[in-house]
Amino acid sequence: MDSELEEVTSKLAWFNYACARDELDSCVDLLAELKVLLTKFGSLPPSFEKTPNAVAELKVARAIYEHAVILSIKIKDPDAFERNFSLLKVFYMDTCGIIPPSPDEYPLLGLNLLRLLADNKIADFHTELELLPLEALNHPCIKFVVELEQSFMEGTYNRLFSAREGIPHETYVYFMDHLTDTVRYEIADCTGQAYDYLPIGDAKKMLMFTSDQELLEYISEEQHEWEIKNCSVLFHMAKPKPHADLLSFKLMNQALSYARELEHIIYTILWHRIQTCALRQQPYSSLQLSMTEIQKESKRKKMGQHSQHSRKSHHEPPSIAFSNFFS
Repeated sequence: MDSELEEVTSKLAWFNYACARDELDSCVDLLAELKVLLTKFGSLPPSFEKTPNAVAELKVARAIYEHAVILSIKIKDPDAFERNFSLLKVFYMDTCGIIPPSPDEYPLLGLNLLRLLADNKIADFHTELELLPLEALNHPCIKFVVELEQSFMEGTYNRLFSAREGIPHETYVYFMDHLTDTVRYEIADCTGQAYDYLPIGDAKKMLMFTSDQELLEYISEEQHEWEIKNCSVLFHMAKPKPHADLLSFKLMNQALSYARELEHIIYTILWHRIQTCALRQQPYSSLQLSMTEIQKESKRKKMGQHSQHSRKSHHEPPSIAFSNFFS
């Protein structure tokens, strides 16, 4: 064993000792030092140099990143979890056949799936799930998260709340709590739109709280637009209020105006074409519109060349949908 590998192994032992004593600040400092030392290993991805200690270096590096992922859970840093897992995933995907699989691989892969589910990133969840081998789906940790996702999609939220008691790994507690918050937010959002008010007892049951105090604390911390009055929860403040000056409403009104204008233009041209076909006894199948004609009619309409008298004298059709001609 060369000096660099020996130094990393020794420092990793101190890191494990600090983690066992829950000295999280020391763990963070030691982890930063370990990551710096790993940059001296040429056998690590993406280079994968064939050094004499390549297998040992890959093993110790994978162990460090596995500890880093778990540490990020202990310090409740989801961003650090995402960064560390992205580094660890390379070892799981690209070192097959070089080093033996880690016993923590499937539990940590399941933990990442749980993170994506808790963040409501369903597309990313299924992308990561597709990358797993078939035998991984039978692992208790992977199977547990897949069943959670199915319950989430079905809307059987009571299963999600009760599933916390049967987590397959202790590291899953943090993201299970996060998933509970996500589910409760979804329920609260739908409840606020579906009801004007609910009795406190019904609201507590709907949001799956065990006591009125938990509900009141949730409302005071998370739902500032809800109001407690006469033993009921009022949702009127959470209702969306129309604002005519909002950009989205302006764009919708503009799009509808364009559609009505285009309908009127096409209908006007078709009406005159039908009159012409009737006078000349031509088949209606000859009715064809070109973009040039539509643009010409639009310009003529904007310039105000059609007066009220000329529209009456030309027997302008009544205001009905032009689609009636094709019904």
